[in-house]
Amino acid sequence: MTRIQDIYRNRVDQGDLHADDAQEAVLPEFERIRDELSKPVKKGLFRKAPPPPKGLYLWGGVGRGKSMLMDLFVEQLTVPARRVHFHAFMQEIHASMHEARQNGVEDALAPVANDVASTVKVLAFDEMQITDITDAMIVGRLFEILFAKGVVVVTTSNRVPDDLYKNGLNRQLFLPFIEIIKEQMVVWEMISPRDYRQDRLKGAPVYFAPINDDSRQKLREVWEHLSGGEADPLVLKVKGRDVTLPAFRNGVARASFYDLCGKMLGPGDYLAVADAVKVLVLEGIPRLGRSNFNEAKRFVTLIDALYEAKVRLICSAADEPESLYIEGEGVFEFERTASRLREMQAEDWAADA
Repeated sequence: MTRIQDIYRNRVDQGDLHADDAQEAVLPEFERIRDELSKPVKKGLFRKAPPPPKGLYLWGGVGRGKSMLMDLFVEQLTVPARRVHFHAFMQEIHASMHEARQNGVEDALAPVANDVASTVKVLAFDEMQITDITDAMIVGRLFEILFAKGVVVVTTSNRVPDDLYKNGLNRQLFLPFIEIIKEQMVVWEMISPRDYRQDRLKGAPVYFAPINDDSRQKLREVWEHLSGGEADPLVLKVKGRDVTLPAFRNGVARASFYDLCGKMLGPGDYLAVADAVKVLVLEGIPRLGRSNFNEAKRFVTLIDALYEAKVRLICSAADEPESLYIEGEGVFEFERTASRLREMQAEDWAADA
């Protein structure tokens, strides 16, 4: 069985990856987990199954290659595994719990967690973060059950465990989960000076105007380059509402103007989007004015949220920022938005996020 370290180096030699000391340093942790899981289980009447290996909590700045390494690890596993974005997984848990309650199950979490544990040996989560109080209240017990059933968890995150759900409502009830992470997983900080996501955008345009076949094609090419052509919808639960990003992969989301601004969304929804994504590919920003005043207001709020969270915006629009909103109520207020759109086009914008 070829070691993960050797697979990584082969891909570097082939030009598929760039050699990175910080990435190479964590590879033995992935190999440790894979090696333990691949050992045959000796069965016997009085023989207890060996304890599962500790998982891995890999955290660090955006664009450092954490998700890529996790994908490489999952590709090499020979045991049942699932790779899923953490937000999407928690949405599935909530939906399954709701269904269990509809069927008269009082303690809905236990059977749902047991069902997950019966189908996988490894859960690989992309971008663990807790922003929703309903997630915070159930995640500790959920993981306790998964760990007790022998499920190994590997996750990436932009935050050290102690900063999860920071300043959240009733956070003291969440703190035991942080201790569970430290007990059941190796916490590893990946420190690399290189942001590969920014590198892929270096020198490339991020604002395409006007909207035509050429700009549509260029935006598609950027999306393909960043996502690898693979994506799934991401549904964010915000105060009981679903906010859907139609395509999401490794922190990069794709949506149309009307997906995010043509629906009755508000500041809380856009803050959730800004917290969940690192790059947003936004298609089809129209001219704004009296005829779409409400959509224009939502767009202003969306840009504010993305700007403050240092989310990289790549978009197609009907015109340059200063010419998008030229008549009707709100023109003066839009000047700040136009300025931000212009600033967000800079090559080094969000580089220190």
